[in-house]
Amino acid sequence: MNRDTFTILAYTALWTLLVALVGAFILWRFRRRSLRVTMIVVGIVPMAAALAAVLQSVQAMFISTHDSWVVLWALAFSALLGLAMSVLLGHWISVGSRDVGRRLRHLGTSYEPVVGSTGSVPAELAALTDELELTRQRLAASRERERALEASRRELVAFMSHDLRTPLAGLRAVSEGLEDGVIDDVPGALRQMRTTVDRMTGLVDDLFELSRLSAAPPPRRRSAVSLRELAEDVAGETCEHARSEGVTLTVATPDDDDRLAVDGDADELTRAVTNLVGNAIRHTEPGGTVKLAVDREVDGRVRLAVTDGCGGIPDDDLERVFDIGWRGDEQRTPANGSGSSGGGLGLAIARGVVESHAGSIAVTNIDGGCAFEIELPPVPVNS
Repeated sequence: MNRDTFTILAYTALWTLLVALVGAFILWRFRRRSLRVTMIVVGIVPMAAALAAVLQSVQAMFISTHDSWVVLWALAFSALLGLAMSVLLGHWISVGSRDVGRRLRHLGTSYEPVVGSTGSVPAELAALTDELELTRQRLAASRERERALEASRRELVAFMSHDLRTPLAGLRAVSEGLEDGVIDDVPGALRQMRTTVDRMTGLVDDLFELSRLSAAPPPRRRSAVSLRELAEDVAGETCEHARSEGVTLTVATPDDDDRLAVDGDADELTRAVTNLVGNAIRHTEPGGTVKLAVDREVDGRVRLAVTDGCGGIPDDDLERVFDIGWRGDEQRTPANGSGSSGGGLGLAIARGVVESHAGSIAVTNIDGGCAFEIELPPVPVNS
């Protein structure tokens, strides 16, 4: 390396350092200003360093006048281009930053979509904007679920207040009649009081079971449970109730010896299926039929279906069937001995039990009624 080259490199390094220090000072002074100003400074500083180094070389006679003008004009146009690109990039980033800030300000306070343009902003800001939009959608969905849950809780309080007030009023009337001696059939009155107490006990038990399922307690000890035998047992326990309501109850199982075993708690699953069957019997007109069918799907999952003759459920209510306290009509139907819930809790309990067993439950309208279907995973091979 000759002396002139070394001198040019030294001047270039010196001016680059000086301009860099000035640029860093300007950036520090404008650090709280708009990002657009920062981008403009970042674009101008390298060009200013190059111009200073060239002018120093011209003065030191390392570059001819003709060549210096060529270089200076090239650097000038390059500086203008860099300035324009910096302004454009700063504008894009500023627009994207304002859009992100606007979405952040609305996040948690407004659940409506925020109108904004992300077509000309950098990919990182566009990705952040998309993530904020997804977060807003999740918050909006969570808020809707919270509203629905709060509405179902209010309905549950109203329903349970009604269902408890009515039997309590009956108990009070019967007890006062016995106290005053105006009731001749004392054994009958006592039987009526016992029936009413059993009904209230059933409502309280349903509330306790629903609370236990909602609290997600540690899972009970699970074992292999035959849904085939469980369905037959539930049908045997509820056949008298069906007969008293004028409803025919049938059970359909596969022709083979498959026990249709699932891994679960026998008491919980029995309660869920009993609730479904009792609900089907209660809403089927006299002379109708309730069918209980159990079989195995192609993928190995065990399917249990309860079909009734209720006449169908309005499409708008299908999604609310399993909500706490939901009832399909205005009539307050008391609980019965079948184990179905009179407080609008039976289907909610059934869903809680099925979901705690990693299964799914759904309802669809069929010709003349509804079909409630449960799908549960089979017993693991190593069980």
